[in-house]
Amino acid sequence: MTLSGAQVQQIARDTAATLDDVSRGHPFTPHLDVWKVGDKVFLIVTDGDPNLQIITVKVDPHHAVALRHDHDSITAGRYLDKRHWTSVGPGRGVTKRLVEDLVYGSHELAAGHRSGSA
Repeated sequence: MTLSGAQVQQIARDTAATLDDVSRGHPFTPHLDVWKVGDKVFLIVTDGDPNLQIITVKVDPHHAVALRHDHDSITAGRYLDKRHWTSVGPGRGVTKRLVEDLVYGSHELAAGHRSGSA
């Protein structure tokens, strides 16, 4: 079963809400739901545009290349550094488990780099 964009976003939010030391807000624009661990962004959920229902997560660059190769709806990050950030929309192979794993991994990467750049 292919997830809708709204489902991808809700799974990401639900997963992020279970993690430690997490906050959320709209520091950039009301249309970007930004999740942080400590003071580092690890998840951005694009709100307000039904044609652009994506999430953006931090991903190891090598893993990001493989994800983009395997999934048409996974692209270079829309809002941040294209090497370290990946945007995920609904599409073939984008499952609940994949979204959860990406959010967990992004949280880990951001938490491990609190003194570095976002």
